[in-house]
Amino acid sequence: MDAYYNYTVFPGNTYDYSPFNASVQEQFYNQLYGPGNCVDQIKDCAARGLNNICESADNFCYYLVEEVLPDNTNRDEYDIRELQPDPFPYAFYVDYLNTPEVQKAIGAYQNFSESSSTVGNAFSTTGDDNREVGTIEALKKLLEQGIYVLLYAGDADYNCNWLGGEAVAHEINPPGFSSAGYTNISTSDATVHGQVKQASSFAFARIYESGHEVPFYQPLASLEIFERAIKGLDIATGECKVSGRGNGSGYLTKGTAQSTYREGNGTIVWDVLPVSAIYNTTTGMPGAAVGKRASSGKRGLQGKLSHAGKKFKI
Repeated sequence: MDAYYNYTVFPGNTYDYSPFNASVQEQFYNQLYGPGNCVDQIKDCAARGLNNICESADNFCYYLVEEVLPDNTNRDEYDIRELQPDPFPYAFYVDYLNTPEVQKAIGAYQNFSESSSTVGNAFSTTGDDNREVGTIEALKKLLEQGIYVLLYAGDADYNCNWLGGEAVAHEINPPGFSSAGYTNISTSDATVHGQVKQASSFAFARIYESGHEVPFYQPLASLEIFERAIKGLDIATGECKVSGRGNGSGYLTKGTAQSTYREGNGTIVWDVLPVSAIYNTTTGMPGAAVGKRASSGKRGLQGKLSHAGKKFKI
C-alpha cells in the first residue's frame, strides 16, 4: 500500500501525469496513512489474523485507496495511460486456448478461464489481499536454494506498480543487491524497453510503456527476459551466466541507484477508445480500429463485481 501515494504524485509515475488535485491528494494520503485507516488496519490484520478484521481492512483499503484513481479520473488502474473501459489487453486468446487443437497439443483436460468468481469471493471473505503471507521470506528461501528469482512490473500499472515492486525487492535484499545499479535492458530489436537492477540470480526490472500484463505491451522484451531467466543468464544482456549457488555469485549490474527515465505524457490517452482498437507495441499507443472481434472483452472478470462489490483482480 505504501507505493500508491508515491505513484500518484511527482515524481511517482513516469508519465508526467498528476491524476489528483490537492484536495484529493490530501484526502487520499489521510485514507492511506491516517490514524485507524488503511495502513493501521493492515497492521491490525497482521497482528490478529482474524477473518473479519482482515476483510474489513481489505474493504477499507480497496474502496478508499485503490479505487481513488478510477473513481476520480475514470482511468484504468492497470494502465494509467488508458481510460475506462480499456480495450487492452484483448481477451480473444481465451477462445484460442480453448480450441480442441490447442488443448490436445498442450494436454489440457478442461477449458481455460481467466478467473473464478467462486475463488475470488472466497479470498474476499477472509481479507486475503491485506494479509501478510510470507512472500518475502519465501523468495529469500528460493534464493538460498540457488533458484533464479526475477521480479518485474510495467511502469504504467497503478495497481501493482513498479515502485511497490521495487520496495519489495529492497526488502528481499540478497547479498550485493543494495550495491547494484539500474542498467538498460538490451534486446534483439536494439530498443531499450526497460531497466534492471540485478545481483547474482536476483533481479528486479522496470518495463517501459507497459500496463499490468507486460507481455501484451512489450512482447519481444518479455520473451527475451523470460528466456534469459530460464537459462540462468543476466537480464540486461543475456550474455552472463548468473544462476545457481556459487555460480555467477559476483555478478552485479552497474548504473544509477534509481531508475529515473521518464516517458512523458505522449502515450496518455484522453478519449475513451473503441472496443475494436488495436494496440501498437512499437509506439505504445493505440492504432487504427478494426472490425469487431470475438470475445473482445478485457481480462475476463476483471471489472465485474463480486458479492462484496469489489472488482476481481488477476
